[in-house]
Amino acid sequence: MSRPRIVIVGAGFAGYQTARTLSRIAKGAAEIVLVNPHDYFLYVPLLPEVATGTLEPRRISVSLTGTLPGVRLVLGQAEHVDLDGRRIGLTDPEGNHRELSYDRLVLAAGSVNKLLPIPGVTEHAHGFRGMPEALYLRDHMTRQIELADASDDPAEREARCTFVVVGAGYTGSEVAAHGKLFTDALARKHGSLRDREPPRWLLLDVAPRVLPGLPEHMARTTERVLTDRGVDVRMGTSVDEATKEGVHLTSGDFVATRSLIWCVGVRPDPLVGDLGLPVDKGRLCVDEYLNVPGHPEVFACGDAAAVPDLNHPGEVTPMTAQHAWRQGKTAARNIAASYGRGERAPYRHRDLGFVVDLGGASAAANPLQLPLSGLAAKAVSRGYHLMSMPGNRVRTGADWLLDAMLPKQAVQLGLVRSDAVPLENTAPELPARSGG
Repeated sequence: MSRPRIVIVGAGFAGYQTARTLSRIAKGAAEIVLVNPHDYFLYVPLLPEVATGTLEPRRISVSLTGTLPGVRLVLGQAEHVDLDGRRIGLTDPEGNHRELSYDRLVLAAGSVNKLLPIPGVTEHAHGFRGMPEALYLRDHMTRQIELADASDDPAEREARCTFVVVGAGYTGSEVAAHGKLFTDALARKHGSLRDREPPRWLLLDVAPRVLPGLPEHMARTTERVLTDRGVDVRMGTSVDEATKEGVHLTSGDFVATRSLIWCVGVRPDPLVGDLGLPVDKGRLCVDEYLNVPGHPEVFACGDAAAVPDLNHPGEVTPMTAQHAWRQGKTAARNIAASYGRGERAPYRHRDLGFVVDLGGASAAANPLQLPLSGLAAKAVSRGYHLMSMPGNRVRTGADWLLDAMLPKQAVQLGLVRSDAVPLENTAPELPARSGG
């Protein structure tokens, strides 16, 4: 008899862990196929450090083929699923279309930038979900400081030295914290900017405080660090309209800027909505075993799935890396159970705490609900990331050591153009092709 084929769509936290766990359980008894647009697992929590030159891109890009023995990688973007025929359609990096049959399917397609109907945002803002966007932002910040230094117009110089981040959640707060340190360091290297006011950063959110949903201690620590660093934190405020010259805020103010960074959140991959199955706020409805009702051969986990939160009846688990990582393990074990290996189990997990790295020697953390800040939180934050990364730990640690000892390299490579990272992109992990 031929081996059953298990197809996993997406190699984010959920998909990667599903593949890794299945590989260890199956030991060659099943064909495990991982469909992903690129050949690496991206450790997203450290993306702000790539955007600001602390880490090199390959440090947080873990090879799939190098760390997933027994898993067959198929490069491609999944575009549709034939549930009746048990096949998925995909497009490979060279534009070729193909189909894959499956006996079991795991939908772990992840998420894309969340869009809001605000005039001009789609045209003038850039998100922060994938490697292309991080590399673009690093070049963009460097370029704006260099152009400001070359300008004789005070208004233009001020606009180019102003950066607006929308969304004061986990990602937005870290981008603003790291970005402020990065642009301040760049400005000190340019003669005409050295003796002027340092670059201006604004962090906006309609929420009443930064890090909504995280513990109050972490929010207070984060806001204090940002404010002390010179970031203009404005809660209860967002963008009313974005233009080429700047942004109109809901407060009535106009801020001249060339940099609008969109970190308002994420939405499930559009692949989920195209299935014609029940969804909850765009996330595919599953039971506590991560099974899609009516389709026992289909599982879903991570940001793409609305997984019941058994610790909070009536709610679904939040879209966090912690949940995605552990849901992948549960999905793998339940798939194995469907073939008679072990018994299936419901997904249940309590958060073990959160870490927010704010650049420099600053961080906020609450491991096992113990509130920490400063150097202690920094040590916990970096220790947590090193333990969580499935590879590249030594190289990442070496980069952190070098960053602490040496000045940042202020150069722009120009490898990612603005039109390659549109905000409205169904695959932010890949640069958009010319023309859309």
